[in-house]
Amino acid sequence: MTEPAVARLCAVAEETDRTGVHWGEDDVRQEMSGPSVDLPGASIGAWDGSRLVSYALVIPRDAAEPVHQPHVASLTDPGYRTDEVASMLTEWLVRTARSVHAQHFPDAKLELHAGAHENEHWYLSLLERGGFKQERTFVEMRADLGSLPPAPPLPDDFPLVACEERYDALVLDARNAAFASHWGSTWLSADHWHHRFRGNKDFQPDLSFLLLSPERDRVVAFVMSSFSEADALAAGVRDLHVNYVGTAAEARGRGLASALLAHTLQAGRAAGFETSSLSVDVDNTHRALAVYERCGYWTAARNYGYVVPLS
Repeated sequence: MTEPAVARLCAVAEETDRTGVHWGEDDVRQEMSGPSVDLPGASIGAWDGSRLVSYALVIPRDAAEPVHQPHVASLTDPGYRTDEVASMLTEWLVRTARSVHAQHFPDAKLELHAGAHENEHWYLSLLERGGFKQERTFVEMRADLGSLPPAPPLPDDFPLVACEERYDALVLDARNAAFASHWGSTWLSADHWHHRFRGNKDFQPDLSFLLLSPERDRVVAFVMSSFSEADALAAGVRDLHVNYVGTAAEARGRGLASALLAHTLQAGRAAGFETSSLSVDVDNTHRALAVYERCGYWTAARNYGYVVPLS
């Protein structure tokens, strides 16, 4: 699969699905070069002549804790969304997931995970016909940076710093600890973390902030942000996307996440961003939805998490 072919397919699908996600060739290159992506062994593409009309990937996780949860990525041109194509895709996904699993975590249990936007009606039906069950609802939230509520004060006892490269290992440790109990989340390797952030063209280190321990040897709270040029060009709005918000377990209950996120949004507004977005599990055990609402976010759309047990 080439970057231009995938980018074209994404653009054609978005005309129908209206998910708000836009990929240019650079975005495709970034996604397809991930450390866990195996294009020769775990991807498939369907072509009509020189035109890519469908693709699918199965991407393994960095850990099985204790269940391995490889993730599916798939897209099909609306003109080719037939029952026959759906059956072929689901059969390939299950077969390939078993093969990927055998290479990485053969002794663990296996669940195949997929996500779909509420507007991707054909893909939702494909997953359900293929035996996937909806397990989670994630809301996409938006905030207008021109009308933010008053920001709570940052604490005096935890130094505030931008996410400089020297803190990367500490941030990864904090992320892995904070998200260990989140549904569908798993431990991330340093390579995977670098690909998502420091090595990612969309990462905004100057608008990603940390609260450090007084000794500056741990990250107590963090907000990681990114910016998609392709989305901005399509929507005509500069949106600061918040990828992660997290707090160390021992520091929860002090409002650190609200204060740090509010600080991030104010900094984003000063940097010329007009809106902010993020995604959150509605069943998040840390009441994250309420935290984000207090910071000015509202629900704009929904995504669904689907699972099919394979062992």
